[in-house]
Amino acid sequence: MRRLLSLTILPAAIVATTGAAAPTRATSCRPTLSAEAARRVDRALTARTDLWGNALLAAPGGPTYARARRYLPPLFLAGQPKQQPLTDSGAYYLAFGAPTGDGGGGPVALHVADGGEIVSDRVGGQSLTIGVGSAGGEPYGSCLSRLAPPALSGGYLPILDTSYTDGNGVHVRQESFAARVPETSALVSFVRLTVGATAAPDEQVRLTPSQGDLTVDGDRLVAGHGTVLFFSPGARFDGTSLVYPVTGPRTIELARLLRPAPSNPIALTGGAYDAARRSLAAYWRRRLAAGGTFVVPEQRVLDAERNLLIQNLLLTWRYSVGNAYESFEFPESLENAGVLAEYGFAGPARAIVEQSLVREPRLYPNWEAAARLLAAARVDRLEPDKAFVSGVTPALLRSALHLERQLPAGRHDLLRPERYTADLPDVAYGLDEQVVAWQGLLAASGMWAASGERSPAVAARAAADRLAGTLRDAISRSQSLLSDGSLFVPARLLDGERPYGSVAESLHGSYWNLVAPDALASGFFAPGGRQAIGALAYLLRHGSRLLGLVRAGAYSLYGRGSADGSGTDEVYGLNVARFLADNDRPDQLVLSLYGDLAAGMTQNTFVSGEGATATPVDGTYYRSMYLPPNSTSNAAFLELLRLMLVHETFGPDGSAVGLELAYSTPRAWLAPGKRIAVRRAPTTFGAISYTIDAHARSVVIRLQVPTRVPIHELRLRLRRPGSQRITRVLLDGMRLRHPLVSPETIDLDGVSGTAMIVADFS
Repeated sequence: MRRLLSLTILPAAIVATTGAAAPTRATSCRPTLSAEAARRVDRALTARTDLWGNALLAAPGGPTYARARRYLPPLFLAGQPKQQPLTDSGAYYLAFGAPTGDGGGGPVALHVADGGEIVSDRVGGQSLTIGVGSAGGEPYGSCLSRLAPPALSGGYLPILDTSYTDGNGVHVRQESFAARVPETSALVSFVRLTVGATAAPDEQVRLTPSQGDLTVDGDRLVAGHGTVLFFSPGARFDGTSLVYPVTGPRTIELARLLRPAPSNPIALTGGAYDAARRSLAAYWRRRLAAGGTFVVPEQRVLDAERNLLIQNLLLTWRYSVGNAYESFEFPESLENAGVLAEYGFAGPARAIVEQSLVREPRLYPNWEAAARLLAAARVDRLEPDKAFVSGVTPALLRSALHLERQLPAGRHDLLRPERYTADLPDVAYGLDEQVVAWQGLLAASGMWAASGERSPAVAARAAADRLAGTLRDAISRSQSLLSDGSLFVPARLLDGERPYGSVAESLHGSYWNLVAPDALASGFFAPGGRQAIGALAYLLRHGSRLLGLVRAGAYSLYGRGSADGSGTDEVYGLNVARFLADNDRPDQLVLSLYGDLAAGMTQNTFVSGEGATATPVDGTYYRSMYLPPNSTSNAAFLELLRLMLVHETFGPDGSAVGLELAYSTPRAWLAPGKRIAVRRAPTTFGAISYTIDAHARSVVIRLQVPTRVPIHELRLRLRRPGSQRITRVLLDGMRLRHPLVSPETIDLDGVSGTAMIVADFS
């Protein structure tokens, strides 16, 4: 809801080490950042251009994940309001659950990433803590220098894998996940601990539930009449904890119910753990296979895509889960609907839109009305469904009418001013609110026209046209052309908002950086036109980006007197990516992809918050996130990846024009032997499928062109590494005489059905 990250940032500690991404080699359990690394961060934050991003763009071959991850330490810590850690240990958690239909929701188990705790439903809820070492008194994962980076099974499945060496030198591996099993209706967290040999006489594993008054009944811990957990043999119960002595290698398994409940026995000795694990993996593989697929030849990108889809199919309309952000957020949660629809998950996408219709307008009624109209139209454009349109139209008509009444026929007005962000009291003619209202009315008009609802279609289109005329005049009167050739379009129209030297240097500048891209990506500023190019130049030259991520200076939340007040907020990278794609900036999109993987989310588990710090919290080496996980930050990465592979173009009236395929891929993805595959990806024109197979001197493309709506422009780009150039293009064996619209881009206008294209290179 237009909030900035709420974390207090204190100056980095001065410790000798090398590289921004390397912690001190000291034996301390709390690694810190070196003085030189801290200075490098400061230099990047004070630059008005993306210092690190530009260095990556200039490197041979361009940005890569390996290069991007060198600049900032990993994300590992998580915060919540009042500058408090989100969990007891300060580490982030992974939310595991079982979606309850397309609408999502349902209970979750919060598995803390350091492996030391599992919490039910929400931070502060009932929990289980895991101790190791002498008398089991050392919280698992508490010494970060001895904790291996958390990872996911298979690279993407919601199964957490951690590895820890305790104070006695004993190696312990832990795997955990949550699933529903036939023995109980409750969500169950399964944990397997594999403990190495030890010479310490008092080595123990200690499992401590937060509930009191527990008793043992066979292989169960019971509270009253409800089972708390099942455990494998070999433990003794000391009144508060299950204690396993460790004298040699052993494996410990347990099944913890999210809430105590009567249940049938879960036979851990009979393979229940492995059966539940297999069932969980099979469920998510089936669920992902039901959507469109985007397969790229880079495993980390592919793993991130799959896991973020899993997260968002669980979260759906929830902005986060297990914390104060577990709510529907306008307009952020609605962005998730369109992105899930783009990946072929129309059911959850429609459910998010329907959920928005029962949420009362609060801070900004105009914005919320516009966001509803736009989200519904986006989802239906990708997967038309007259029943869906019919069901949501009564509520959407109220939203449209709310806007139309402010734009009476025969007059040219702006919508009434309102707040444009949750954290500032400013009431304004918000650029984003006004432009997205135009966009939403136009999109809803097209949706209603396509479904035969002529009257609301005509009314919405007329209101959009009236708003557009006045809005263009207001923008023209408010914008500023700078001496560097860039164009500043204020977020608050007609109130004298002046250009920011760097948007990250002030609170209002930071909010401009969050909200303005929503308007810039709307199509109101014609892609490739003078305003769009000028506004893009302003973004790139005035502190908008860091490693290709959206910057945000949160002075009111960091503390206005803090020396360090800049972070990133990739929730709002979603519309930046759309703006970059519309204006054909492939290298900037590649930079954002690797910047997000390296600095916008956790390294191997793909968790992100609403924002992230750039400098350490209280001198700690690891960086922090605000209230993770965040569904819209997830959606921003998914949207970015889709735009790189499938980008739709639209005319000034919002009508669909064409498809741009593989326009922004990293060049390494088309090195010889590499393959890109897109299957059943929904678009306005129907589902598109294609494969690209790269060979030493040629690239072979197999394409299935959709036919639901005519495609006026169909283009394919082949971004190869090195200096090879296209010399010949064959379409189904016939040579095309004038195939190129640019040195790397093939014109496929008029191609229909199934086609094979061969591009020869020299």
